[in-house]
Amino acid sequence: MGDGLHLPAAASTLLLAAFGVLTLLPHSVVGKPVEEENAGSSALLQRVKRGWVWNQFFVLEEYTGLEPLYIGKLHSDMDKGDGSIKYILTGEGAGTTFTIDDSTGDIHAIQRLDREVKAQYVLRAQARNRLTDRPLEPESEFIVKIQDINDNEPRFLDGPYQATVPEMSKIGTSVIQLTATDADDPTYGNSARVVYSILEGQPYFSVDPKTGVVRVSLADMDRETRENYTVVIQAKDMGGQLGGLAGTTTVNITLSDVNDNPPMFDQRLYQMSVPESAPVGSVVGRIWAKDRDIGVNAEMKYSIIDGDGRDTFDISTDPTNLFGIITVKKPLNFENKPSYTLKVEGANTHLDPTFRHRGPFKDVTIVHVSVEDVDEPPLFDSPAYLIELPEDAEVGTVVKTVSARDPDAANNTVRYSIERSSDPEKFFYIEITSGALMTVRSLDREEIGWHNITVLAMEMNNPSQIASVSVAVKVSDVNDNPPSLSHYLEAVVCENAKAGQLIQTVTAVDPDEPLGGQHFYYSLAPEAANNPNFTLRDNQDNTAWILTRRGDWSQHDQTVFYLPIFISDGEQPVQTSTSTLTIRVCSCDHEGNIMSCNAEAYSLPASLSRGALIAILACIFVLLVMILLMLSLRAHRKKPYLCDEVENVHENIVRYDDEGGGEEDTEAFDIAAMWNPREAHHHLAKMRQDMLPEIESLSRYVPQACVMGGGGSDSNVHGYVLAKLLEADFDPCAPPYDSLQTYAYEGEGSVAESLSSLQSGTSNTDHEYDYLNDWGPRFKKLAEMYGVLETNSPPMW
Repeated sequence: MGDGLHLPAAASTLLLAAFGVLTLLPHSVVGKPVEEENAGSSALLQRVKRGWVWNQFFVLEEYTGLEPLYIGKLHSDMDKGDGSIKYILTGEGAGTTFTIDDSTGDIHAIQRLDREVKAQYVLRAQARNRLTDRPLEPESEFIVKIQDINDNEPRFLDGPYQATVPEMSKIGTSVIQLTATDADDPTYGNSARVVYSILEGQPYFSVDPKTGVVRVSLADMDRETRENYTVVIQAKDMGGQLGGLAGTTTVNITLSDVNDNPPMFDQRLYQMSVPESAPVGSVVGRIWAKDRDIGVNAEMKYSIIDGDGRDTFDISTDPTNLFGIITVKKPLNFENKPSYTLKVEGANTHLDPTFRHRGPFKDVTIVHVSVEDVDEPPLFDSPAYLIELPEDAEVGTVVKTVSARDPDAANNTVRYSIERSSDPEKFFYIEITSGALMTVRSLDREEIGWHNITVLAMEMNNPSQIASVSVAVKVSDVNDNPPSLSHYLEAVVCENAKAGQLIQTVTAVDPDEPLGGQHFYYSLAPEAANNPNFTLRDNQDNTAWILTRRGDWSQHDQTVFYLPIFISDGEQPVQTSTSTLTIRVCSCDHEGNIMSCNAEAYSLPASLSRGALIAILACIFVLLVMILLMLSLRAHRKKPYLCDEVENVHENIVRYDDEGGGEEDTEAFDIAAMWNPREAHHHLAKMRQDMLPEIESLSRYVPQACVMGGGGSDSNVHGYVLAKLLEADFDPCAPPYDSLQTYAYEGEGSVAESLSSLQSGTSNTDHEYDYLNDWGPRFKKLAEMYGVLETNSPPMW
């Protein structure tokens, strides 16, 4: 054996013989080495048995013991039991899941094994010298397989399930197929063999034990009776044997609708009403043929199949396709027909041939429609009127008699009128009771060719009921306009023109439009028929030529000629006119181009002398000067005169400084602030220039003796007051006051506001005092003084 170590072949053979038999207890047996009897023979001839016997290791999953699970034992023939050999384990799970006793070679599982997590482990083993750590054999690989036990129940991964099956399905109709999965090993025993059964849902449904297909087990299940079902399915492994594991799931089955129920109206007779004024298209009512089905199986189509109102009413389906909408198809009239009867059919639009035997899928009902009477506006005998009237019709000519009546049973009286906006110039008038439309002004086709009139008809007893009709009046043409030249013409004749030369072509226009077209006839006026200068030729095509009768024209002899032309039309009554053509004599070149013309007419007098022109200009100048002077005087008279000098203006300001407080001022007056009566006489002759002296101040009527007499200012004031009091007692027009007061403040709330003349204009023409008439009797005097007075007398200033 030692000699064999020196040869490569002998070493290999010795290595194989050195391995012992690996025993998996209690799963395998450990082999023992067999030595050759002739130990002294050559190593090349020595036959050595293999030292390792390898098998797959098997271990059950889900070990629950407290000690590590013994898996097997590694042993080498070279192991003498002295601890010199060290066993090493590498590979999947080595050190974490599996451990090895490096002295004995015992392998244990230190973690719980689960086949469903990992079914096998690949490990590698090797024997090494403990001291030198040199391998004694090559590394070898072995597998540890995990044996399955029934530790997983079947599972429905997609549950709970939703399924649909049509109602009235036959027995055996497939609803849904379920599949349960088992994580156990399907190749080992019956751990993964699943059997299906139904726990809840009989007798309506069943399940195939092997395939898991859920089927209908009860015929004629009606959705309208019950729509939803809950079915519980169980999946059990071990072929359904006792001790197998089971899992369950829920299947919610819904019966889908089929058209197996015919529609039916909830009423055999419908009563509806509609006013006769309802426009076409108005909704009268709604009907419904109920169907126990839903969705498209309940959709309906309605039609009027009979009745006296099938031409007057129409029916359609609403957007939901469930209800029938009855509408007005033609205008209604209560007086003509007060009620209608309709026979309406409602039918399903989607039929199922499988259930035709349950039909017919339609129903019929009767609809009675009553027409309500409504007060309607008058009705004209024609929707519109077209009238043709000659333009020479006399005023008062009856154009047309329109007629309207009340369509209601009351038959109220109708009154007629013209809508003024349709005849703003009032060419027509309509008789209020008879409806006779007549002219009240002369018509002129050339001015207005069409008159579009709106005639109104109104019920006498109900003015709110008004109807209107259009009356179109066409004004026909009458030959009432004479022809005239198309425009103002001015012809030119050259000085070198010859006799018979054409100098102008004239045309005429006529605003009339005869049916046969215009036909004009031209000639010279009788007074110019024999003139030696020009002649006229009618071309018979509504034009005429002006020709010269002589030559040798000269501006020195005459520069302007007037030629009257007589024109007549060809219609009856014949209309004629005379137009004048102005012909000027001009100097022309040889080609006929005008060089110069003298516009002075032959009939003008000779040129005026220089003295006459100067006299005419002087008269015009004098006239202008007089006009300017008159305007200046007139403007000066309008300026008002000042009442006093400038210093008196300041005095007047002091005089008007105290403003009355109106009725709210009840304080006693200050007699010292009263106007000095001596000044009354001094200013007696002075009057305001901005008002008429119709009512003079009361101070002007104070007797002179009372004002000037007496001694001292106190007696003068006392006399003035007595005189004023006496005057007021006998004056019926005086205000009803027996005392005088001064007012030092403006009253509050007075509509009159301030009566002061400060900052007022100098003329009453700048203000309007008409509002004083609205202030009552207490301001009557002011209204008379400053208000608008009707007088014909001229102002005195």
